[in-house]
Amino acid sequence: MSLVRALDHINIRTADLAATKAFLIDVLGLSEGWRPPFPFPGAWLYAGDKDLVHLVEVEAPAAESSGSSLDHFAFDISDYDEALARVQRSGMKYRAPETPGTTVKQIFVREPAGVTIELNWKGDRPRG
Repeated sequence: MSLVRALDHINIRTADLAATKAFLIDVLGLSEGWRPPFPFPGAWLYAGDKDLVHLVEVEAPAAESSGSSLDHFAFDISDYDEALARVQRSGMKYRAPETPGTTVKQIFVREPAGVTIELNWKGDRPRG
């Protein structure tokens, strides 16, 4: 029996809190919400009433996620066309590869701190 019920949140360390927060709010539609009064700068971003992304501001940028042990994380999205339009408007580089044998449409985008985010719209036959 698995002890894991779901992914609780992800944490991004960023040297530019404002840019990372703006990307996640403006492009992904997350909203800033309650965060404990930690003694370091950061933000908690929510989808509805669930905190999904925790941001911690650091002095120096860390290595990008692509090619590291934790290469990327993925969000299940509700509207592929809207997500693609928002990513395109952001000016961030992205790729939108085909997912053979499925109805899944994906967008991979690297946010300002260098973390690769996968956006998945699953369609009606995500497993083929």
